[in-house]
Amino acid sequence: MLPRTIAGPATLTGFSNSPRLLRRPIAILPLPSPLPFSLTGNASFPTLVFPSSPQPSPPEDATSAFVRFLRASSRSVKSLLDAGLLHSVAVKAGLGQDDRVRTGLLSLYCRCGCVDLAGKLFDEIRERDVLAWTLLISGRARAGQYREGLEMFAAMLAEGPLPNRFTLSCVLKCCVGCGDPGAGKSVHGWVLRNGTEFDVVLLNSILDFYAKCGAFACTKNLFRTMNEKDAISWNIMIGAYLRQGDIDGSMELFRTSPYQDVSSWNTIISGQMEHGLHAIALQILHTMVDMGPRFNQFTFSTALVIASRLTMLDLGKQLHCQILRTGHVGDVFVRSSLIDMYSKCGDMHASSFVFSGSSEHTDGTVTESISFSAMVAGYVQNGMGEGALELLRDMFQQGVKVDQFTLTSAAAACSDAGILEQGKQVHCCVEKLGHVYDVFLSSAITDMYAKCGSLEDARKAFDNSRVTNVVLWTSIIGSYASHGRAAEALHLFEQMSEEKIVPNEISFVHVLSACAHAGLVGKGHAYFKSMQEDHGIAPSVEHYTCMVDLLGRAGLLNRAKDFIHEKGISNYPVVWTALLSACRVHNDVEMASWISEQLVQLEPCDSGHYILLSNMHASRRKWEEASKLRRMMHEKGVRKRPGQSWIQIRNKVHTFIVGDKSHPEAAEIYSYLESLIGRLKEMGYASRTDLVLHDVEEEQRESILNFHSEKLAVAYGIMSTPKGIPIRVMKNLRVCADCHEAIKYISQATCREIILRDAYRFHHFSNGKCSCGDYW
Repeated sequence: MLPRTIAGPATLTGFSNSPRLLRRPIAILPLPSPLPFSLTGNASFPTLVFPSSPQPSPPEDATSAFVRFLRASSRSVKSLLDAGLLHSVAVKAGLGQDDRVRTGLLSLYCRCGCVDLAGKLFDEIRERDVLAWTLLISGRARAGQYREGLEMFAAMLAEGPLPNRFTLSCVLKCCVGCGDPGAGKSVHGWVLRNGTEFDVVLLNSILDFYAKCGAFACTKNLFRTMNEKDAISWNIMIGAYLRQGDIDGSMELFRTSPYQDVSSWNTIISGQMEHGLHAIALQILHTMVDMGPRFNQFTFSTALVIASRLTMLDLGKQLHCQILRTGHVGDVFVRSSLIDMYSKCGDMHASSFVFSGSSEHTDGTVTESISFSAMVAGYVQNGMGEGALELLRDMFQQGVKVDQFTLTSAAAACSDAGILEQGKQVHCCVEKLGHVYDVFLSSAITDMYAKCGSLEDARKAFDNSRVTNVVLWTSIIGSYASHGRAAEALHLFEQMSEEKIVPNEISFVHVLSACAHAGLVGKGHAYFKSMQEDHGIAPSVEHYTCMVDLLGRAGLLNRAKDFIHEKGISNYPVVWTALLSACRVHNDVEMASWISEQLVQLEPCDSGHYILLSNMHASRRKWEEASKLRRMMHEKGVRKRPGQSWIQIRNKVHTFIVGDKSHPEAAEIYSYLESLIGRLKEMGYASRTDLVLHDVEEEQRESILNFHSEKLAVAYGIMSTPKGIPIRVMKNLRVCADCHEAIKYISQATCREIILRDAYRFHHFSNGKCSCGDYW
């Protein structure tokens, strides 16, 4: 039984202190007299006052008035608290035993999504009519309890009330949700056998069922035989063609449709987007502007997705202006699409501006959660992991609901920054909040542990996942490949095939990368061939790059060069970069110099190619050529991005670059590091000055090496953390030989466990050279 009492008087204008509950004052509702309660207070805030003495059963007209009141307020009741208080009022007024009142309250509970409470109230109804059954089945469908909805329908048929067209429409939605074609066909058969009158609403429900269950032939036949078709019928059929991948058929049907309303335009545009045809979707959007109806919130959201996919910031700004003019900025989905568009176009300032204004329009934690999630994802996409984690903390402090999507983005932020402790906290949040691990969340947790250096925890997260698909398998295969454990990565790939999970293009990128690191040239070629012939996956530039890397690491430099020309991929700088890395490993100076010159021509604004070629000249003591390249960079405005190291201390991330003195404690850090280097020299440490490829004195070379970013981060970590706590430092570039050697000595001298991690394991860098050493 539901609670039947409420302490104290209840005010009808907002049982949850919200003026949204009632659209009009209680005084003007047609409540007959005498009533079992009286109204006090003013017209704006009337109050129900109940007499202390027991009242007789209310007259029939009072019950009817309360039922009408429930119907009038049904659209305003949006929370369990509102519905519960109305239920308490009904019970205290002696109206709770009436089946009509219970049915009205049942509708409120279903609208609030409280289907379990609605089910308990349904059990108390003595004579359940078709309305009560339909309300609960509809509530089950909206709550995603599709199987329970079908069980309710079976119980309804067994009990006696015949379903109407609205009941059957709800049941067909449950069939679609379950993905059970047999159940839907049985419902359709029941309708035909029992002679239920077909109208366009019921026919559309059947049509939608066949379309979404993949029965395209049945969908076409039913659509052709429908005597009456409305705009929804045509939209369902257009969507069916799009699901089949028949783009031309969907466009032809759209052109012949007599109902080219805003929903039709939205359907055809979003269908093009789902098939990756963003440019065509943009053309249709322009046509809609010229001859179609006015945009609604769904059109604006879809248009913003087009702008983000094509990174057309100007188009996004134009759409933003139209959204402000038409008043759609208050829609939560439009607002989140705006945040996403600006984030993907790299304008985080504008994204933050839209987000900061979202508080003016939010009407609950659900809408707040959507905006927060979009902003967290935006920070992650732009490499601002610290901002994403800070926003996640704000969500918890403000009591905003944290969903799976937000936690997936937060785990990605931790993996990008390599912050293991924060990643563990995110994992704990998932457990405490009781979220179900879908494949995307499980994949993000697995990837986070792997990139933070904890492969064992990554494997545990993978093994504990209840649902696995190619995304999760690919994540764990990539984890082993990135840690150089090629044998385990290939074993997992074979195990995935045995589980009948079809690999995708990213799976093969990880497999080919594992073969490259293990020097398995034959296996790599076999997988490359199998990808095309057995799985029908056309090689992308990533696959070609892995093959070039595979041949290059094995010393087959000329063969790799021929491979590039044979496959017609000589215009991709990344493949030449992979071969250049192999040339440096195998000391083929002539080929490396030629490749570097090609890269400078292909990407004149990429600093990495200039630096690599400059370092090669410097290693051969050709200082004039090296200086010429650096002057060329200066003239073209090309700047090198310095290497960074960061360390997390007490939930705050500190970032360092070589020679950086912007840290508030820079003086203490440099002083401590200088004294520490002195102690290391006494222990036998000697700086690798040969790694500094600049025409400077020996003393200056040593000074440059002493203040690399990882050494600054390690020094600050020792200064700031108690003994016994490991110091974890992340690098966005590979650690050079000198830093690696020095940190070994620092660990011995201070008796501290120091862990260095490379944040970007798949990037190709010159062997043994630290890019942050290019201090100029």
